[in-house]
Amino acid sequence: MRALLAIVMLVLLSVPALAVRPDEMLADPALEARARDISHGLRCLVCQNQSIDDSDADLARDLRILVRERLTAGDSDDQVRAFLVARYGEYVLLNPVMAPHTLILWVAAPVALVIGGIVVVLGARRKRAVGTDGELSADERKALEELER
Repeated sequence: MRALLAIVMLVLLSVPALAVRPDEMLADPALEARARDISHGLRCLVCQNQSIDDSDADLARDLRILVRERLTAGDSDDQVRAFLVARYGEYVLLNPVMAPHTLILWVAAPVALVIGGIVVVLGARRKRAVGTDGELSADERKALEELER
């Protein structure tokens, strides 16, 4: 039973590896390695959170082929990325670039974390400052006695 489960898990884990089909691969190993490196950083526009190397979508296949065509035409890695960004926008990049228009992506999470931490600390201090001894004041005791009657 365990062996069957292990085989099923291995097959499921290897499915993304089947996304790049043998007919897409370049004969030159150096160019193919460059194509794979570029493909790992490009987002599948259909799957959205997968690289085009991991996606079985038709558009991802077209993008993989386009990357390989540009490399065989003599483009550098940066030229291939620039071509795809010009064609599809910066969304095609899995990791956003650090630029003024993407600054909020880089700053928002740390700022929210710091603000949240400050709120938690201030809330804990306020709670500690109000009635830390656990005893009731004379007015509170009197009000409690009236409620119990």
